[in-house]
Amino acid sequence: MKMRFSIILGLFMVTTTAFAGKYQDCATELVQTAQNGQSAKTIFEDLAKATLNDLKSELNSDDQKFAFWMNLYNGAVQHLLTENPNLFDDRSKFFSTPRLTIGGVLMSLDDIEHGMIRKSKVKLSLGLLGKWFVSNFEKSLRVNQINPRIHFALNCGAKSCPAVAIYDASRVQEQLDVAAQQYLAETTTYLLDQNKVQVTALMSWFRGDFGGLAGAKAMLKSYNLIPEDANPSIEFKDYDWTLELGNYKTL
Repeated sequence: MKMRFSIILGLFMVTTTAFAGKYQDCATELVQTAQNGQSAKTIFEDLAKATLNDLKSELNSDDQKFAFWMNLYNGAVQHLLTENPNLFDDRSKFFSTPRLTIGGVLMSLDDIEHGMIRKSKVKLSLGLLGKWFVSNFEKSLRVNQINPRIHFALNCGAKSCPAVAIYDASRVQEQLDVAAQQYLAETTTYLLDQNKVQVTALMSWFRGDFGGLAGAKAMLKSYNLIPEDANPSIEFKDYDWTLELGNYKTL
């Protein structure tokens, strides 16, 4: 009897883990439709009609929240800029202007990135300051713990951005690890003779998320991009803000 119960419980856990939910599926479909050149009108409408309780019932863990909000962000950026590339001429306005209604709340791309995915961080604070006033909506649906690897998964439409992938809550940590490994391998240059490592500007703009420069070096070491016993100075590379859409990959 005990063995039978364990089997049933195991099957239940597999089933509930595999079941993403309507709105998680909507976020995934945003990326898929962008990649396939299809309209996302009905998807955006469904996300707008969702309630806070609807979203809370599906987003119970950080893994679910990371996958949902990253897919939503990446898919929305691709759709918005494909429909109107001129929006990218004023990047600050593009990211800060509320453009999406999610759960009945009008949101900007900044709201999604810095509020939901980065746990209510002040955008221009190098990741060192949290927001003073946070809505109940944001508190309810934001992640509980910052994961710096998200910076190698979010695509803002620029040439230097990481590629767009579809993230699955059931293995999002593994996917973030692969995304970080691949992006850092592509963008990091270790100059042994100068005791210097050149890295993406993302590690400067969000240095607080990485745990400062020491945390950035520790991450580079974890991916074998600099030797374990090295202590090089860090130089940040220029970021290419040329508009580039359609950069997808599978993780």
